[in-house]
Amino acid sequence: MNTFPKINIWSISEKILFRFFFTYFTLFILFKNNGAYPFFGYISELFNKFLHNFIPWVGKNILGITYKIRVGPNGSGDTTYDYTLIFTIALIALLSTIVWSFLDKKTKSYSKMYYWLTLAVRCYVGLMLINYGMVKVIQLQFSAPSMSRLTQTYGDSSPMGLAWTFLGFSKGYNLFMGIAEVSAVLLLFRRTLTFGLIITLMTTANVMAVNYFYDVPVKILSTHLFLMCAFLIARNFKTLWGFFFLRTPIALTDIYKPILKKGISKAMLAFKVLLLGYVLGYGTYSTLESKEKYYGDSSKSILRGLYEVDEFKLNDTLISSSNNTKKWKYLMIDGKKYAKIKPIGKKSQWYKLTVDSTKNELILKNYRDTLEIYNLKYTEGDSTNFYLKGTVKLDTISIKLKRTKDYKKKFLLTNRGFNWINEFPYNR
Repeated sequence: MNTFPKINIWSISEKILFRFFFTYFTLFILFKNNGAYPFFGYISELFNKFLHNFIPWVGKNILGITYKIRVGPNGSGDTTYDYTLIFTIALIALLSTIVWSFLDKKTKSYSKMYYWLTLAVRCYVGLMLINYGMVKVIQLQFSAPSMSRLTQTYGDSSPMGLAWTFLGFSKGYNLFMGIAEVSAVLLLFRRTLTFGLIITLMTTANVMAVNYFYDVPVKILSTHLFLMCAFLIARNFKTLWGFFFLRTPIALTDIYKPILKKGISKAMLAFKVLLLGYVLGYGTYSTLESKEKYYGDSSKSILRGLYEVDEFKLNDTLISSSNNTKKWKYLMIDGKKYAKIKPIGKKSQWYKLTVDSTKNELILKNYRDTLEIYNLKYTEGDSTNFYLKGTVKLDTISIKLKRTKDYKKKFLLTNRGFNWINEFPYNR
């Protein structure tokens, strides 16, 4: 499909492929919109209730899945439900293509339907990547390494955790990635479409590679963003191949746009302007608001800091053994609601944090063991010394800690800085 004039005859294979992709991409955009279209969540409520019953039925009765398929969102885009949904969409698209091809043997081309499909796909990819790009420009998606990450060994981190640490370390690289993704705004205009696709095709390929090779559970979405970009650029594939590899002169063609009434054309232009204004304007505002909520000063605890245990007493007995798993190594407090304890010889544990500064009380509740509750009184000594005293289960504890408020200065990763000149590789 190299060009679509008003009168064009498509080959049989082009028509069959279009029928499949028209059905597949339409259903994918409807059922896996992922917030790309503004306010689409209200529309999705019309069919989500049906899907949440139908898709598990498909999984059980067609795919033979024996375990319960969870339908609620949990942060992963690669759940059994999601894969079963993709299977269902592909199956419907395949059956639709067969029936459509059998019933429709006279249509010479689908130029008008192709325009509307590409418009939907361009908006989906463009708006999705703009959203992803903005949270990178503002560094919300990949935040700077937290004290929990900095005290964790490489070997204890997951592949996804390692990727998040790598990507979140550099504000500059976040800005670079964000600008590349926000460049998807070029997809929303037909004249800049091909140039935008060259950028976004590489961008989505990189995102897809990270998701696959670092086990990030967004494989389905990133794969489809890449496939959609490939679908859009396919119409000029032969032309671009000739330009880049055969050194032949080229003339790129716009997607054929059906003739619309003047009022409709103006309304569509106005809608595009409003849509871009909403996505860029409100999107920036909401992203900044989210960053302040989750990472701003208002989200930090008054006891924020990294606490290294200097002395640990259990039932008035000083614990000096380095093998006693009841002894703490670190206490990490960052946000107002959570804290993390690293015991000796054990993995770190997250605790629900409650601080009453008027009574100097600190309560830690283990998420996994509901009986493990630390009821503690805290005392601040000089600029670094910090004391905790209280009970946990049937034991009494007394702890002296060294508090580091600016914990980033303790770690090479966060205090190395940028250096123009390196006489030797500083690889540690």
